[in-house]
Amino acid sequence: MTQHKKTPATPEEEAAVEYVRHTQEAAADIPGLPEVDPAWRPVRAAVVGAGTMGGGIAMALANAEVPVTLIDRGADNLARGIERIKANYASSVRRGRLEQSVADRRMGLITPVADLAAVADADVVVEAVFEEMHVKQEVFRALDRHVKADVLLGTNTSALDIDAIASATSGPDRVVGTHFFSPAHVMRLLEVVPGAATGPATLAEAMALGRLLGKVAVRAGNSHGFIGNAMLFDYRREAFFVVEEGAFPSDVDRVLTDFGFAMGLFTMTDMSGLDLGVDSKRKAIATRPKDRRYTDLGLLLVDLGRLGQKTGAGWYRYEPGDRTAHRDPEMDREIVAYSARIGIERRKVSDEEILKRCLYALVNRGAWLVEQGVAAKPGDVDAVYTTGYGFPKTKGGPLYWADSIGLSTVLADIERLHEEHGVWWEPAPLLVRLARDGATFTGPSAGAKQGETE
Repeated sequence: MTQHKKTPATPEEEAAVEYVRHTQEAAADIPGLPEVDPAWRPVRAAVVGAGTMGGGIAMALANAEVPVTLIDRGADNLARGIERIKANYASSVRRGRLEQSVADRRMGLITPVADLAAVADADVVVEAVFEEMHVKQEVFRALDRHVKADVLLGTNTSALDIDAIASATSGPDRVVGTHFFSPAHVMRLLEVVPGAATGPATLAEAMALGRLLGKVAVRAGNSHGFIGNAMLFDYRREAFFVVEEGAFPSDVDRVLTDFGFAMGLFTMTDMSGLDLGVDSKRKAIATRPKDRRYTDLGLLLVDLGRLGQKTGAGWYRYEPGDRTAHRDPEMDREIVAYSARIGIERRKVSDEEILKRCLYALVNRGAWLVEQGVAAKPGDVDAVYTTGYGFPKTKGGPLYWADSIGLSTVLADIERLHEEHGVWWEPAPLLVRLARDGATFTGPSAGAKQGETE
């Protein structure tokens, strides 16, 4: 699968890239937050959980010259985590991206410890354990017995309720969501998610921590999936729907990469692994609402043992030692059979339909998130999607791109999709208002919170 990296070539693309730069900077502008001294930095940080995410967060801290204690109760997990960090630094040195002396110094800033009590001297603690509520609550109950009174407690959750996690502590005002993206030492996006009890000083310090680590820190509301994953859920659902209806993963990925994404959705899923969260997905089937269509296509691959690159087969097949995605006729046949089993007669799905259903899903959900205050302003939606989810910066982000098409045109298509496909496509009230007023998401009046135009 060819990957594209597009550079600005036209005035329109240059304007879009400049807009993205502005949104990334403006994401830090949160009215009413107390100021944090620009020289602020933790004397020591701690990361709980030495898995891929925890190790990456520890590296991000060490790369900013912050001493960090990496904690995991499992000695084997801790050893694997440290070896993974060493391998990451060694790879950077081998590729000429880092001097050996710098890698050695950063490695020396990371101290592995198997005792949670080692958080006692940390100014900042980031929890990065398994994405299960009861597991995180158990960790926070334990942290509560050891941390300093004024510690910043971050939870690296991608979708869980911050209030429920914070309820496990005696100081919920110190708890904030710190959603890093994998690999955490490379990816620039950090979603900072305050709960109902999160103190203003805690939120301000979490935003300052993001800046210290060189991240684009974006405040997101405490709603399932926050900004980025809430949009990803809709994007992925529509991609799966069009595959159930007649497209193949390679068709969808080709359309997305031709648009400008560095990688197609199905290629990306093969990289991350198809078994992530599979137990919770199966449990959710029994309780989900009956008024809309769902897709369980992703579970098909788990049942087939095709878990992505790590097993040599997912949506695509992979040769040993090579991450190149190859279209797999065997998988295509499984998809055709799956469509028949769920009662869908396959048809030709055009490239235009693939693009609209995938990207308009992003636009509509982004508009809903601004309407609901989960995203403070449209620019935050675009900052999240261009920084952390591969949306091409030369297109400016989903909402900027929708503006370039014309919101009345976008709304007409979404209303048609709503009529054809039901409740998932209910148009966001903000989109409806802006389209009917001849306004835009990103124009002069677009920054008004929750879609209130000037």
